[in-house]
Amino acid sequence: MTVIIWHNPACGTSRNVLAMIQAAGVEPVVVDYLKHPPSRQKLVALIAAAGLTPRELLREKGTPFAALGLGDPAMTDDALVDAMLAQPILNNRPLVETPRGTRLCRPSEAVLDLLPTLTADFVKEDGDVVPPR
Repeated sequence: MTVIIWHNPACGTSRNVLAMIQAAGVEPVVVDYLKHPPSRQKLVALIAAAGLTPRELLREKGTPFAALGLGDPAMTDDALVDAMLAQPILNNRPLVETPRGTRLCRPSEAVLDLLPTLTADFVKEDGDVVPPR
C-alpha cells in the first residue's frame, strides 16, 4: 500500500498521523510540504480528492492568514490557492493520500479510515489512547 503524507514535522497532529501510519505497518512517503510544496496542479488535485474547498484547507492559526486578508469571503478559490502556493504554511496538515482515499487528517484519528487495522492501542504524544479499529 502506497501512502503519502504531506507532513510538517513541527506539528503534533502531523507527527501523530505519521506514527499511526507506521503503527499500522506502513512506511509512507513523507513529503515535508514546507520544504517541498506541491505544484499548483497537485495542490488543486489534493484539495479535490479530499473533498475540500481551498478555503477549507486554509490554516489560520500560526499563519499570515489575517494579515493577507484571506478571511474575506470575496477571495476566489484561485486566489486562495495562489496564497497557499506562495506561503505553504497556509496549508492545513497533514494531508494523507492512500489507495483508500485522500483526507485532511484532523483530528489525527481520521487517518485510521485510510489504513489497515491497527492491532494494538496507539498512544498519541499527549497521552490519549487510540484503540485498534
